[in-house]
Amino acid sequence: MTITLGTSFARASVLTTAIIGSSFFATSVQADTILHAFNWSYSDITLQAKSIAQAGYKKVLISPPLKSSGNEWWARYQPQDIRLIDSPVGNKEDLQKLIAALKAEGVEVYADIVLNHMANESWKRNDLNYPGSDLLTQYSQNMGYMNKQKLFGDLTQGSFSANDFHPAGCITDWGNPGHVQYWRLCGGNGDTGLPDLDPNNWVVSQQRLYLQALKTMGIKGFRVDAVKHMSEYQINQVFTPEITAGMHVFGEVITSGGKGTNDYDVFLQPYLNNTDHGAYDFPLFSSIRNAFSYNGSMSQLHDPQAYGQALANDRAITFTITHDIPTNDGFRYQIMDPTSEKLAYAYILGKNGGTPLIYSDALKPEEDKDNGRWNDMWNNADMVSMVRFHNAMQGKSMETLYSDKCLLIFKRDKAGLVAINKCGEARSYTVDTYRYEFNWYQPYIDVLSGSSETITSQNHNLTVPAQTARMWMQ
Repeated sequence: MTITLGTSFARASVLTTAIIGSSFFATSVQADTILHAFNWSYSDITLQAKSIAQAGYKKVLISPPLKSSGNEWWARYQPQDIRLIDSPVGNKEDLQKLIAALKAEGVEVYADIVLNHMANESWKRNDLNYPGSDLLTQYSQNMGYMNKQKLFGDLTQGSFSANDFHPAGCITDWGNPGHVQYWRLCGGNGDTGLPDLDPNNWVVSQQRLYLQALKTMGIKGFRVDAVKHMSEYQINQVFTPEITAGMHVFGEVITSGGKGTNDYDVFLQPYLNNTDHGAYDFPLFSSIRNAFSYNGSMSQLHDPQAYGQALANDRAITFTITHDIPTNDGFRYQIMDPTSEKLAYAYILGKNGGTPLIYSDALKPEEDKDNGRWNDMWNNADMVSMVRFHNAMQGKSMETLYSDKCLLIFKRDKAGLVAINKCGEARSYTVDTYRYEFNWYQPYIDVLSGSSETITSQNHNLTVPAQTARMWMQ
């Protein structure tokens, strides 16, 4: 969920849509790593295309391609018009260059899309006409430029009117799906909220045209904002088989855990049951945070899926942090310390299953509360090494050898071995190499430290330094 900030704008929940099931496309079952280039300008992504590919990323998730104004990061999630791409992060021409540059490097582009609501412009007008009269006037004064940024439609006319929105009213019952999906996302202090679109035939037709236009441009995946706030009817009406064919679609439904928690049972499970979509793996994220907590145990990561505390491998978007967590005060308690976050990345990039999402932001200094902590995370030497391990282990099965309060050890066929020690002192474990098959007399090299392990006997001792991950591979 993305919560927008500011005196005249509403809170917005950035939720998402879904990994389409393998019945629609083959590439979704590949766990290629996604770089979430959060708030990056399209031109900056284009300039970094070669470096992104060299770092091992196969997908890049970009900021919403639509018409929006305002320099704040959250303004990207307040659409004024979905018929064209023109915002502070770039326009349609910039996006075309971005897609071409990444395609030349073998990297696909995913788009963050906003279908639940339109921008809160109550601070400057009383109507619900989108785009507003001010924007239509701007279009008419520069129609040559605007038509170059157009995806579909007639920019001399408006797109949505009051008939295309649910009645005004703020969500107050956050445990009630009908309330969450029908009323507006609002901020405090009398904020009137983000106008909530009604999925009537006209709205659905326009949203289909929008998605199809992005797909025609070369977009290969959709992250759908505020999916928790969209009804099953709207999701299934908009995401037709024609639109989802060959696409990777995934959604974010924030939960406090997996099966047995109210928000999972009421929101995430129905979403997964009623669509072919995948989702951010918040159940696994909760397991990760619990495992790395002071009183937690790494055994919670031994097989969390078996207990409903992780999503199915082919539907999960795995992560250690999302853009909502550092940018919204209500979620900042979920930020892990840098060491734990690195170890958690070793886990999600070392294990089998899920599509890892790596968050790296381009927040302005006045919006960045963490001194650029995630600015260059995507290209950090350790991150690049972990992505390399992940890519090398694609398609290889996973078997957990051991777990306790401090230590988690698992193997990837005979090709890789991961050991994570969260505690403040070194830990050792003796592996029975008759029980667990490895290649003998061939060194396994740790991609993080360069240390090596060579198996020469049945009982092989592994020692993992304090608060360290080892990702050995041949």
